[in-house]
Amino acid sequence: MTRRAPVGGSAAANPDAENAAAEALRCSVSSQFGRSLHIRTLDTGSCAACEQEIRLLAAPHYDLHRLGFFFTPAPRHADLLLVTGPMLRAFGVAARKTYEAMPGPKLVVATGACALGGVYQPDAFSYGSVDRLLPVDVWIPGCPPSPLALLQGLLVAVNRLAERVSELSFVAGSAS
Repeated sequence: MTRRAPVGGSAAANPDAENAAAEALRCSVSSQFGRSLHIRTLDTGSCAACEQEIRLLAAPHYDLHRLGFFFTPAPRHADLLLVTGPMLRAFGVAARKTYEAMPGPKLVVATGACALGGVYQPDAFSYGSVDRLLPVDVWIPGCPPSPLALLQGLLVAVNRLAERVSELSFVAGSAS
């Protein structure tokens, strides 16, 4: 029986390089935010395929926690809102309250074809896409998006959140 070569180029073939890159990312997240980045997931009527892919990120193969990302059940502790589903009108109030409960600076990531508005059009039951109700910063396409696509979207979101944090002034009257 022959073994296949690892997919993903030299980083996947070299575990030391992969671990070094993960440690550098974790240190970057920690230094930019003073702690880990906390993610609140919000299902607004999806078929649960996106949630299953999101759950895979915490599995040992992807190990999102070693990068400094953690899921939180409380929006008051979240930095990033990861939204799946077509944003049904029944979830509109809950989605808005969840977003408003998050401390700033905050990001919204629309995940999957439903959240991007590619499956359901706006009608009496659905807003059609997340951006009709919440300000979306990062879009992750796919039905469902792969764990690697989710991870790439989260890394894009971290860079956008880092830009917002660097623009903040924590001393009254100081220029940023």
